[in-house]
Amino acid sequence: MPNSTDQLRLNVGFLINQSVGSSREFLFDIPVFHLDSEFHLTNLGGMAKFTRIAQGLLAQVKMQATLQTECVRCLTDFQQELKIDFTELYAFSPNSITDSELLVPENAQINLRPLVREYMLLDVPINPLCSQDCKGLCSICGQNLNESTCHHEVEAVDPRLSVLKSLLEKK
Repeated sequence: MPNSTDQLRLNVGFLINQSVGSSREFLFDIPVFHLDSEFHLTNLGGMAKFTRIAQGLLAQVKMQATLQTECVRCLTDFQQELKIDFTELYAFSPNSITDSELLVPENAQINLRPLVREYMLLDVPINPLCSQDCKGLCSICGQNLNESTCHHEVEAVDPRLSVLKSLLEKK
């Protein structure tokens, strides 16, 4: 099995001397991928297409993966699907550099790992849900409401009157 740090390192040296418009696709199918010590993906797949243009090498990347995470409502673990689709320019010279400040390395070995990591992190939802209709946990007993129903009496209180209720409780 290849070293996980090298699985997104691509040799694009052959494209540098090709004519403008030449391209090459690299396919990925990585069962387990560790982007860092706390960010582990499974089933990382997709492709990266590099096209020779006048300014450098244009990278068009489409990938998907799954991330083991926890639902914010019911606290159960589930597999979150992540999808990224980005285009970046690896410039031949600093004169052609874009805001991303990517240059084609002297050894022509482009490492997509930092970009894939950043774009995957951006795709992780702030509040991951196992499903859109997740019922969450019971606020009284903590039971997962997706698995069973609780029969607690819930007192409906108008939130505007909750301050008055707290005054009555003090007496």
